[in-house]
Amino acid sequence: MAKRKRKTVIDIRGLWAGYGREPILEDLDLKVYNDDFLGIIGPNGGGKSTLLKVILGLLPPQKGKVKVFGRSPIEARKYIGYVPQFAVYDKDFPINVWDVVMMGRRSRRGLFPFYNAEDKQKTKEALEAVDMLEFRKEHIDDLSGGQRQRVFVARALASDPKLLILDEPTASVDSVIQESIYQLLQRINEGIPIILVTHDIGVIAQAVTRIACLNKSLHTGDGEMLTKEQLESAYQCPVELIAHGVPHRVLPEHKK
Repeated sequence: MAKRKRKTVIDIRGLWAGYGREPILEDLDLKVYNDDFLGIIGPNGGGKSTLLKVILGLLPPQKGKVKVFGRSPIEARKYIGYVPQFAVYDKDFPINVWDVVMMGRRSRRGLFPFYNAEDKQKTKEALEAVDMLEFRKEHIDDLSGGQRQRVFVARALASDPKLLILDEPTASVDSVIQESIYQLLQRINEGIPIILVTHDIGVIAQAVTRIACLNKSLHTGDGEMLTKEQLESAYQCPVELIAHGVPHRVLPEHKK
């Protein structure tokens, strides 16, 4: 398959962002390209969710410039498929897998209340992409945790996004399902760029093309690797990790 020409999808320069007067992100620079599968790791409270909110146009920057597809985040939001960490739904509401994924087309419908043939085709294609079409008539709550995550990815894909963002997509599934979801995302990445936030450092290192570590400031590696010094600077403690694909371990003997 021919390699895509590299284009800038996200361009962030000198970003400061937070809530009230307290900055969570400090002087952050980041570029994301159209062939990226970027994994963002970092400690709790380091600003990962805050960064996603800025990119999605849900939180305005305090300082700095943010461009997504050359537009403001609010203008570019319609081009982004987003999978949140926890999808809240009423377990008793009678909605099946097909209808959940079809909801991803609402952003394309505007004021028109009814779905058309294109919406149905995009829903079918999204379910096929995540290998869940055969479950289209099942109630969403009758699925396993891994199957539900695939459905929520399909819902994001149904909007026909130019960028996919996922927040902790494997937080509640076992290691076998985690690996299958990462394999799915690698296939999706052949067509669109992906940003994935996770704490699962060991597995993510085998899936992504780039890794960044965020703890107020952003530490990015050369290619897929982060150095020991970069990780220790971000986590503020000794870290045993240098090579791509090797599990991360924070050493226990250190001052907090």
